[in-house]
Amino acid sequence: MSFVPALHAEWIKIRTLRPLLGALAAVLLATAAFSVLAAADGDDADPLYSVFFGVNVGQVAAIAFGTTAVASEFRGGALRLTLSAVPDRGRWFAAKTTAIALPALAVGLLTGFVTLLTGRAALGASAPGWAEGLRGAVGCGLHLALMTLFAAGLAAVLRSAVATLAVLIPFLLIVSFVVGDLSGGAADFLPDRAGQVALHNTWDGALGPWSGLAVTALWTAAALVAGGWSVRRRDA
Repeated sequence: MSFVPALHAEWIKIRTLRPLLGALAAVLLATAAFSVLAAADGDDADPLYSVFFGVNVGQVAAIAFGTTAVASEFRGGALRLTLSAVPDRGRWFAAKTTAIALPALAVGLLTGFVTLLTGRAALGASAPGWAEGLRGAVGCGLHLALMTLFAAGLAAVLRSAVATLAVLIPFLLIVSFVVGDLSGGAADFLPDRAGQVALHNTWDGALGPWSGLAVTALWTAAALVAGGWSVRRRDA
C-alpha cells in the first residue's frame, strides 16, 4: 500500500474513534475556558500570557490525543493487522504521524485564535495588541501540535497509553507549576517550557518565541525518530 491510501486508512481510524475526537474537542474547550478564567484575574505584567494561560491544561488533552492514537495500535494485536495491509513499517508510521499531525495542527490553530478572541474580550482595555496576539495564537497552535506529536513518538516507544500518560502528565504538571517560575536555566529548554515562550510578551531567558518553538520541535523530532526506530525494530 502506498503512502496516500495508508494515510487515508489512518485518518479513518482517528475520525471514527470517539475518545480521539473527544480529546481534540477538549484541547479547544479546556484551553479557551481556563484562559478566560486567567484573563479575568488580569495579569498586567504579561497580558499575553494571561490570554493563553489555558494552554497549560489544553496541552494535557493534546498529549492524550497523540498518546491514544498511537497506543491503540498496540492493543489486541491491532498492529499486526495494520502491518498486514501496510508491510512497510516506516511508511505506516509516517502515515500515522501525519494523520495525527494534521488535525492536531488544525485544532491547535483554531484553539489559538478562539482563545485570543475570548481572552481579549475578558481583558478589555488591558488586552495585548493584535500583532503580539496573532503571534501568540500561531505559537499556541504550533505548540499544541508539537506536544501532540511528542506524545505520539513516546507512545510508540513505550507501547502503552497508561505508561506514556504516567510519564508525561506528571512531567507537565510538576515542571510547569513547580519550576515554572524559573527562567534562564535548564528548565527553559524542556519541551513544554520552550514552546510556551511564544505565549509571553517578554521573556528573560535565553530563548525567543520562535527559537523556543524550535527547541520543542527538536524534542518532538527526537521522540518521533525513537518511535519510528521502535516500530521498525521491535516485534508487532
